[in-house]
Amino acid sequence: MPRTIPLLCAVIGLGLCALAWPDDDDKPGPAASDTAQPALSRQQQQAVGITVLHPLRASGGEQIEGYGQVLDATTLIADVGHLASTRAAARAAGSEAQRLAGLYANSADASLRAVESAQAAQIDAQTQAQIASSSFALQWGPLARLSDAQRASLIDALTSGRSLLLRADLPGRLRLGLVPQSATLNVDGTQVPARVLGALQRSASESQSVGLLLQIEHPPSGLGAGARVLVTLHGGSYDGVLVPNGALLYGEQGAYVYRRLDTPDKDGRQRYAPVAVKLLQASGDAWLVQGIDSDDSIVANGAGVLWSLQGLGTFSAEEEDHD
Repeated sequence: MPRTIPLLCAVIGLGLCALAWPDDDDKPGPAASDTAQPALSRQQQQAVGITVLHPLRASGGEQIEGYGQVLDATTLIADVGHLASTRAAARAAGSEAQRLAGLYANSADASLRAVESAQAAQIDAQTQAQIASSSFALQWGPLARLSDAQRASLIDALTSGRSLLLRADLPGRLRLGLVPQSATLNVDGTQVPARVLGALQRSASESQSVGLLLQIEHPPSGLGAGARVLVTLHGGSYDGVLVPNGALLYGEQGAYVYRRLDTPDKDGRQRYAPVAVKLLQASGDAWLVQGIDSDDSIVANGAGVLWSLQGLGTFSAEEEDHD
């Protein structure tokens, strides 16, 4: 182990030098870090434990079991009302600040202190509106993208009993690939269909799991706010390849893996390039992804070393677990 650490440092140092100074001084370097291609010799690859594999073709169409709780429509009504009132207050404060500023500019009946007080009130009102908007998006997720008319129509359906909203939590899951397309609820042994509106940004405080917002049209009589039911989420059918968790890294543009290029460079070093992938579904210690093919050679172990050479500003999920 004492010999491995200096060797690893030397590998990283050599790789950084290779990226900082191109072999040909007459040619410009890479335009951006995401186009850089880390290169290691055979000895360096062996020293840092880089291994590659061909991902296996697979198909997905998983069913995810979870539990759900019917949400209280009055909470949504209160949050929508608070959101509307803070926005109205921000507009009123802005209009008052503009009015006083106009009077002061025209030497009318308005003092500088009044103008400054109105501007401070405007800033405070705008801040409260932003807080209300962010809180609503965290709590209600996809409903934040609806128009005022669409939200009013939804509230009418909820208060009349024609529809219910339910939060579905998936214990043990903190992320999703593709959002499931539909769901069924187990209500006293009866399967009740539900529509998946989208993912929620706020994790459940108790289970710390990913949550989804569901809508049930024409719910069974007696199913009301606070009821807890079993939920089965149904994903679509899709094809992809399986890659181990340790091969996946995460950056600003999402998930990616490192692919080994076909031939070494002129100095005999093997180059690797990052490739963006689309996460579809988890499968044990692997993920079903799209964006690469079974013919590609991807880095299964040692992707974190390549990241350190390239400097993409992220890390392997597998390495994080060992910190």
